Amino acid sequence: MHEAIARKAGLSGTDHKYLGILIQKGAITAGEFAQLTGLTAGAITGLMDRLEKKNLAKRHFDKDDRRKIMIVPETENAMQLLGGTFAMLQSKIVGLIATFSAEEKVIIEKYLRSAMAVMNEVTQELNNGQ
Repeated sequence: MHEAIARKAGLSGTDHKYLGILIQKGAITAGEFAQLTGLTAGAITGLMDRLEKKNLAKRHFDKDDRRKIMIVPETENAMQLLGGTFAMLQSKIVGLIATFSAEEKVIIEKYLRSAMAVMNEVTQELNNGQ
């Protein structure tokens, strides 16, 4: 799905994924973004070059420490590019959720929350080199 949405928007699936993380986190330093994603500094530079070219993110020097580069999502531009696709997806998901009983929704929510917790735990372990 990431690949199909990204392709429609003129992005790679990887760039779409990292743009989503950036939008979710908001302005973040390049170092923090590298640590969060596991990308190297060089990969972050390449990603930012591509996102800036499409007006989906921008770099700012930190006002207190010019050595730090802040990565700032251009959320409005991203929503203009991706909003229609996400609206269609949301509509279909809402329709799907409506087919489940209240009890089934509780079980599904428990599973999704637990699965996300496991994925976050594994991500932390992988990022910490364990």
